[in-house]
Amino acid sequence: MTVMSEHRPDPEALLARVKEEAARKKRGKLKVFLGAAAGVGKTYAMLEAAREQRAEGVDVVAGLIETHGRPETEALLQGLEILASHRLEYRGTTLKEFDLDTALTRHPTVILVDELAHTNAPGSRHTKRWQDIIELLGAGIHVYTTLNVQHLESLNDIVTRITGTVVRETIPDSVLEQADEIELIDLPPDDLLQRLKEGKIYVPELAKEAIGNFFRKGNLTALRELALRRTADRVDAQMRAYMSDQAIPTTWPVTERLIVLVGPSPHSAQTVRGAKRMAAALRAEWIAVYVETEAYARLSETDRRRVAENLRLAEQLGAEVVTLSGSQTNESAAVLRYANERNVTKIILGKPTRSLWRRIVAGSIVDALVRGSGDIDIYVISGTGIPHAPVARVERAPEPDWSAYGRAATVVALCTAVAWLMYPYFELSNLIMVYLLGVTGVAARSGPGPSVLASILSVAVFDFFFVVPHFTFRVADAQYLVTFAVMLVVALVISGFTVRIRIQAESARQRERRTAALYALSRELASARGVEHVLRAAGRHIADVFGGQVAVLLPDPSGHLGLQVGPSAQFEVTPSERGVAQWVYEHGQTAGCGTSTLPGAKVLYLPLVASQGILGVLGLLPADPRSLEAPEQLHQLETFANQTALALERTQLAAAAQEAQVRAEAERLRSSLLSSVSHDLRTPLATITGAASSLLEGDKILDDQTQQDLLESLLEEAERLNRLVNNLLEMTRMESGTLQVRKEWHVLEEVVGAALGRLAKLLCDRPVTTSLPADLPLVPIDDVLIEQVLINLLDNAIKHTPDGGPLEITVRAHNGTVTVEVADRGPGLPPGDEERVFEKFYRGPGLTSRGTGLGLAICRGIVEAHGGRIRAENRPEGGVAFRFTIPLTGTPPEMEGVDV
Repeated sequence: MTVMSEHRPDPEALLARVKEEAARKKRGKLKVFLGAAAGVGKTYAMLEAAREQRAEGVDVVAGLIETHGRPETEALLQGLEILASHRLEYRGTTLKEFDLDTALTRHPTVILVDELAHTNAPGSRHTKRWQDIIELLGAGIHVYTTLNVQHLESLNDIVTRITGTVVRETIPDSVLEQADEIELIDLPPDDLLQRLKEGKIYVPELAKEAIGNFFRKGNLTALRELALRRTADRVDAQMRAYMSDQAIPTTWPVTERLIVLVGPSPHSAQTVRGAKRMAAALRAEWIAVYVETEAYARLSETDRRRVAENLRLAEQLGAEVVTLSGSQTNESAAVLRYANERNVTKIILGKPTRSLWRRIVAGSIVDALVRGSGDIDIYVISGTGIPHAPVARVERAPEPDWSAYGRAATVVALCTAVAWLMYPYFELSNLIMVYLLGVTGVAARSGPGPSVLASILSVAVFDFFFVVPHFTFRVADAQYLVTFAVMLVVALVISGFTVRIRIQAESARQRERRTAALYALSRELASARGVEHVLRAAGRHIADVFGGQVAVLLPDPSGHLGLQVGPSAQFEVTPSERGVAQWVYEHGQTAGCGTSTLPGAKVLYLPLVASQGILGVLGLLPADPRSLEAPEQLHQLETFANQTALALERTQLAAAAQEAQVRAEAERLRSSLLSSVSHDLRTPLATITGAASSLLEGDKILDDQTQQDLLESLLEEAERLNRLVNNLLEMTRMESGTLQVRKEWHVLEEVVGAALGRLAKLLCDRPVTTSLPADLPLVPIDDVLIEQVLINLLDNAIKHTPDGGPLEITVRAHNGTVTVEVADRGPGLPPGDEERVFEKFYRGPGLTSRGTGLGLAICRGIVEAHGGRIRAENRPEGGVAFRFTIPLTGTPPEMEGVDV
């Protein structure tokens, strides 16, 4: 038997590809005209392509074109619709920017937007033009744009090394990766230099300066190679996508995964960019890792901000960002443990900046990683020699806590006093233990500086007071020098370990607080009922954890954010801020304070995204905007927002399910009502119609007795129809809440007699026994309604008992209530139906007697409206007894002239 190997597409990968293609169809297509440098003809080529599209009947609009005064470029604009620029005032100058809102309103098929890496003027919706283009694509508009290769973020340090110029305007590589088509506009360096000399790129003065700096032939050649390589990489990616779709076997069976170590070093950004390039070349997943050790607490504000910026850069370049917990001594162990858990194949880090002697004494993470890496490859990237952006603001070193140093000296003094008391009775080695104990106490309460001071003071004071000769720092015996050295080393080691443990404990407490906060939020959201309770609980927890004020905005039926729900300390969302929130709701992206989208807002807005879509917007007004710079803080806030969205969706789904259940129940009741009423109306109407027609047509044929019988049938069925209509009206009044009980003091015997009188014809062949005590008090009731209750109970007994069966009516007063019982001798109720008989339209299993099933439900409604109760139970001797109680509330009127 021959086994054939058939390469078929992976179903999951194919499904993911189908979903990706479906999502791409909904968004616009992005075409990027990529060049090596300015002047190669990107804008010219873009305009030529646009004119070809327009000639084919495509709606093409020029959103923003930078002609730089070149006549041949301006000529291509003739005949194209050009959108007006958005003018912004900035520092006394009017700046022209791309008008995003006008473009969205115009909504052409294709729009031209030049210079993808451009930075927008302050006051624009987005800080970068590429963000404007992403919004255009989301609106379904195709975009043509231009880009020079030096503006790619991952190539920033390479371009700097080649040209000696730091490019400030960059775009994330992920933007270029989203492009549906990249067209390389290539021009040999000699031709480009010739255009430069002819003044077709810059004016002659600037052209001469550019030729000696950025536009050197070697630079242009290197930039051209970068552009060609990036275009080739894109072509290769398209080929691999095709191979994947067609299930063509690949020669790389193992997936690469990279880790890049991030730190506060000024060169860490270059390391991140290098890792991005390596990951792109290997088509590998990559992870940016920062190990938070006890040293983090001692970092300056500048270094902490640099760590946050480097992590944010990695995230923008497409990395997964992870923060690990560790110590300075086992930092490499934490990295290797995580690398093994994630099946990492390569670890990338920057060249160590410590001096040789510090690496020998304190160790090097590079050496530790190489020793423990096993099968993992270690890459060390050099970041030296690359200029980096200067720090915008120099942080002042924090003022020393002189009180801590004072406490350290005080502790040493106390240890000296204790040692002085012990000196006559103990050896000097025991006195040393007292000082070591004091150093441990100082390290447990203070930082490393006071601990070192306590260690040095302990040695000096011990020598001064307890080593011969006393009260001098001279040493008679040289062996004490060894004692002092060991004592100092031990004190420093103990203090160092104690400080490190204290800092690690504080870091662990911070992580525990974050975890506990998320757990507390999840637990409270799980028990919250109702939208308002869910949002108030979420707002309170988020405000406590992130230190700010919270507001949650929910949409109205028209899709505009209107309802504002928050904790008691909520802030008022201004109209301008509400516009930012509306943008977040419509686009599903985070924006506002601390982001690159609408950064001028004072509030950070996050979409509440659930499986059913975006449910609203969460706004956080932070007390300190810099507190959200760290990616893990923003990620935790996003986690809180996601938990809130899930709880909100659960509440809304529960409300929708309840409404659906109510609608289903209403539909069931409507169907039951139509079924019952149609039968019970048709039967008496048929009898009435038959009797009336017989009387009309046979008045001379029928004898007097027959005519009398027909007239009695007419009356009986009309009364029955009247009772049915009355029951329907009473049920309608009770369901709508319009049933009014007009209580007055009545003699219950009269109400019972009236009910029996109305049913006299139906009861004529049945023995009815009434038992009412002579001293029965007056009862506060609505006599018409209670009479209806008695009629329904008696009518129910007549329908469900054999002809001639006896009925009993019993009334008694007891403990401030009056109980009325209507009993029969019929078959009784099936077990378990004692409560169900009072439900609307319930008629019992196997019953074929007439009735709508509303009579007993009306009885319960009327009795409960009087403040009483009604129940049913089977009698031991057979039959069923219905009892209802009416409370005797209030004071009855005095009956003058009546003998009691």
